Amino acid sequence: MKVTIDGIAIEVEPGTSILNAARQIGGDIVPPAMCYYSKLKDSGGKCRTCLVKVSKGSEKDPRPMPKLVASCRTTVMDGMEVQNITSPEVIEARKGIVEMLLVNHPLDCPICDQAGECDLQNLGFEHGAVKTRYEFDRRTFEKIDIGDKIQLHMTRCILCYRCVFVANQLTDHRYHGILNRGDHSEISTYIHHAIDNDFSGNVIDVCPVGALTDKTFRFKNRVWFTKPVEAHRECDHKDCNGKVTLWYKGEEVLRVTARKDQYGEVEEYICNTCRFDKKKTSDWVIDGPRQVSNKSVISSNHYDFIPLPVVKTNPVLIEANKEQFERDIRL
Repeated sequence: MKVTIDGIAIEVEPGTSILNAARQIGGDIVPPAMCYYSKLKDSGGKCRTCLVKVSKGSEKDPRPMPKLVASCRTTVMDGMEVQNITSPEVIEARKGIVEMLLVNHPLDCPICDQAGECDLQNLGFEHGAVKTRYEFDRRTFEKIDIGDKIQLHMTRCILCYRCVFVANQLTDHRYHGILNRGDHSEISTYIHHAIDNDFSGNVIDVCPVGALTDKTFRFKNRVWFTKPVEAHRECDHKDCNGKVTLWYKGEEVLRVTARKDQYGEVEEYICNTCRFDKKKTSDWVIDGPRQVSNKSVISSNHYDFIPLPVVKTNPVLIEANKEQFERDIRL
């Protein structure tokens, strides 16, 4: 099927969503997504940040869709034409959606552990208004420990449902979910039942905001002061491949997370043993520095190796220059 997004045409498989078609093109035309997660079945359609305008339905029925549609839940049709960043209507709608997401969200960025890698922070910077028009008291909740390693800060939650889907699809049992209705809805556990299974820590990785945090890393450091390094180990758990990202401060491993792709989605889920119990360099085989987007604040002072122009033609000097570079950045 052929679909055109912001003037760029691409051939995709039948059943592909508009969002995934845009991701195949890449770049700025990819709509933001706060709730959709490609590895979680039935995710998407909650946050509405990925709304796009379908200006042409298909070759057979070229009529435009009357309203903006969620690109994560709308499949492409042959000949469909979609507008994202080229549509003022989409830009204005996204601005309103961001304002709604921030209505009850606290200004915790200066103290939040998610700062620097927060999807909502990036979304607010790119599409948000200068200030809020909301004049009423914000919804607040008490912090809840839902296990000895995870803390839930419901005041920051945007109800994306990702953590619920992870528990449903990745573990044998789920103790948390959506309680109450309307503005009182919250992610919680019934009578604060502890989340206790081998993969419970993955709810931290899939959370797009700072609602679910790692208590072993809480308030220890800022992510842009750490150095992310990819590593692996032979994990004893049959469902864990042991491929992780180690976050260093000097020689200390402050936290361990699953590896993520360019859209912030976990590549392979990891077990709690790898995440919480293996925080020594000797526990891991180092694969190398993690590739960080130069648009991310985490990339501060993290550089890829590029040979100096003066040594490009001399293999001996190139190797010596590389060794010196590695020596300088060694942890």
